[in-house]
This record gives sequence, C-alpha cells and structure tokens, in this order.
Amino acid sequence: MSDTNENGMSHYLTFQLGNEVFAAHVKSILKILEMQKITEVPRSPAYMKGLINLRGNVLPVIDARLKFGMAATGYTEKTCILVLNIAIDQETIEVGAIVDAVMDVMEFPDNAIKPSPSLGSKYKSDFIEGVMKVDERFIMVLNMDSVFSTEEIIDLKEVI
Repeated sequence: MSDTNENGMSHYLTFQLGNEVFAAHVKSILKILEMQKITEVPRSPAYMKGLINLRGNVLPVIDARLKFGMAATGYTEKTCILVLNIAIDQETIEVGAIVDAVMDVMEFPDNAIKPSPSLGSKYKSDFIEGVMKVDERFIMVLNMDSVFSTEEIIDLKEVI
C-alpha cells in the first residue's frame, strides 16, 4: 500500500454503517460534512441520494448503506457525509457518502491488514482491501477507488 509514513504506518478514518466498522485511507477523504438538505435526482440509482452544493460545486451524494447492500435507515445526529476523492481511469471525481457515524482516525502498519476472506454476497469483496482486527472487532478496510464501477462513475458524472 502506498502513502505510508516513514514508520511504515498508514492512517485510516474509521466509520460505522449499521453494526459494521469500515476504514478508508485518509488520502481518500477530503472532508467530513454535517448532514444537510440533499436535492434529489429523478431516475437515479437507489443508492444515489442526490446533490449538494460544496463551495459552489455540485457534489453527488450516495447512501453508503444502500451502495453496500445494507438496509436503509433514518438519519441521526451522528449521520454525516464523507467527501471522497475517487480515482478511476486516470481521473478523479468527488463524491459524498452518507455514513452512520465517523469514529476515529487510526494508524496501522500496512502488514496489519490481512487479506479478506470470502465474504459471500453480503459485500462485494472487490472493494474490500482487507480486514484488521482491533481489540475484539474486525474492521473492513475499503479501497475507495474500487467502490464504484466505471459505469457508475460515468452515471455520477452525468448527474453533475
């Protein structure tokens, strides 16, 4: 994994979706926003919640629960939007992802990330980089650049 510091450690932002904890490398996270009014886009995929204005730019916002095949839920005071920088096909796009709660920024050695076992159909393992065990809990480490397919990125660009 790239972007490790001189000690061979990488920083990850952990966040919660339901009872599961996920981690994304901090290089993928641009900022964390409080929930705000989202303008819906007709005929968009179910996980696409709509658009928000981010410093004068249009930001597509997805519901991470729906994107990962989890049940939708109501928003709470801890619900927030992660602004992600997604790289695909030599270009980048900013996308907002609604998560249940942001937890911590954690530092881990790259060798602490173990290959993910076959997770069946519950999660698409192609965007799960691996798993880390912290205390008695497993954290799924996401490869944010692989969360969206090329076709989905094209769809997001069309919305913008």
